[in-house]
Amino acid sequence: MKVIIVMPLAEQRGGGEMMLWDLLQQGRNAGVEWLVIFLKHGPMVEEVKSLGIDARVVESGRLRQIHRFIGAVFQIAAIARRERADIIVNWMWITHISGGLAAMLAGLPAVWYQLEVPSDKTWLVRLATLIPAQAIITLSLDGKQAQAEIWPHRPTPLVYPGVALDRFEPNALPSCEEARRKLGLPLHRPLIGIVGRLQRWKGMHVLVQAMPKILQKYPDAHCLVVGGKHDLEPEYEDFLKAEIATLGLKEQVIMAGLQRNIPEWVQAMDVFVHASDKEPFGIVIIEAMALGKPVIAGDAGGPTEIITDGMNGLLTPYGDADKLAIAILRYLDEQEFAQSAGMAARQRALDFSTQNYAQNLINAIRSAIPSVS
Repeated sequence: MKVIIVMPLAEQRGGGEMMLWDLLQQGRNAGVEWLVIFLKHGPMVEEVKSLGIDARVVESGRLRQIHRFIGAVFQIAAIARRERADIIVNWMWITHISGGLAAMLAGLPAVWYQLEVPSDKTWLVRLATLIPAQAIITLSLDGKQAQAEIWPHRPTPLVYPGVALDRFEPNALPSCEEARRKLGLPLHRPLIGIVGRLQRWKGMHVLVQAMPKILQKYPDAHCLVVGGKHDLEPEYEDFLKAEIATLGLKEQVIMAGLQRNIPEWVQAMDVFVHASDKEPFGIVIIEAMALGKPVIAGDAGGPTEIITDGMNGLLTPYGDADKLAIAILRYLDEQEFAQSAGMAARQRALDFSTQNYAQNLINAIRSAIPSVS
């Protein structure tokens, strides 16, 4: 089976790019010949080539740059015909607008991976759904149900993402204390952390707003925010810093910025918080769970499919700093519960390996072309 993947970006910005990397790493010996077409130049092009996988760039520009867009559609179709591809897989809905049209030109089936919880109010998502697809693969039940409500209705198989569990193996990392020493973090003090791009929907400000209540009982506690500025919301970082200053938390909140060695930063935390609003899935939640951390996440979207509240984590409503503080204090007050939740979290994380994810996604792709053996 020869599969062309059309990818909008060629740099690591979040979970979507990591999912593609995991698929290609784990899917090299699965009876699939991969060819990745990036719609922008970036470091991932050479990274994919380093895996021994064919990677090319077809600059598409923006939708409003109609001549470049049409040219890209014809180039992708020509490559697909020349390479005798069996199917075109479009990464995210925005890519299906070009990749799906290219598949039509080439006379090939297409599928796309819906990495969001879509809304039919977004005209571009409606446009992407109008373009023929054998299936729209989704990554959570929430996303599956939302996509199923958008006309025309397409098959929506569910494939959960995975986590490179070997990177989040506690015994292969420094201890919590050693990680803090290495990273220059406070020793022997409660450390509550959050990891993600600095965007409002990620909820860093909610954790900051929860800190005063925590400090009333644990005055030496610290909050750790790991993540860099995002191009779509560059002003959010300044808002966050202003909120920290207003609450008088400059000494208690550590803004670590963008970091690459995420396993060590999470290892240093006592409690891991994921405060996003309707997170489509939440790969970073599983990463923290794999390290055996007591985790708190939002009670909507993907996290509810990962966490059983009160067993292997806690769920709180988005934007509710008081309830988030209560959940954090429960972990800090009840160390035995925190330890049991962390152990159960680690066990649950094992269900989400990148090997399982890659095989399940390959199966979903293969099912769209049943004549391929």
